[in-house]
Amino acid sequence: MPIGDDVRLGVGVKIFHPSLVNLYGCTVGAGTKIGTFVEIQKNASIGSKCKISSHTFICEGVTIEDEVFVGHGVMFMNDRYPRATTGGELQTEVDWDVIPTRVCRGASIGSGATILCGVTIGAGASVGAGAVVTKDVPPDTIVVGVPAGVMCPECAQKTESTPSAASSL
Repeated sequence: MPIGDDVRLGVGVKIFHPSLVNLYGCTVGAGTKIGTFVEIQKNASIGSKCKISSHTFICEGVTIEDEVFVGHGVMFMNDRYPRATTGGELQTEVDWDVIPTRVCRGASIGSGATILCGVTIGAGASVGAGAVVTKDVPPDTIVVGVPAGVMCPECAQKTESTPSAASSL
């Protein structure tokens, strides 16, 4: 599994075990860390200071902004109707439309989550482990479950008015 010549890596990108990743035609921002067995496809963009954990698949059309955490085994999708061709051959680029997905700054995606195409995960939002995200996630919101739903609608409002534990130290 190579790192393609067409990959653009920012300053200080750390790829753990470079021989055990598959990166091609993508952009990775400065200071981002990438675990083993990660695939990042062409035309995907990863921001700065992100952490992409092992066994994660980031497909074409995905944009991940700065300071995003992606847990182990997260899967992104870019095809609303995946299937084999009628003749049984592998699909080619003309067989589907890439539908973009965006993960906004400071969001966190738990291990084993699946992110379907065409959604936006808002800034500071959290996706619980194993969740299947089928629609947009508002900023500063926690979603869990299959399909993912808002865990606690009033939690985002409480966190805005409650000082964090770190600020009370």
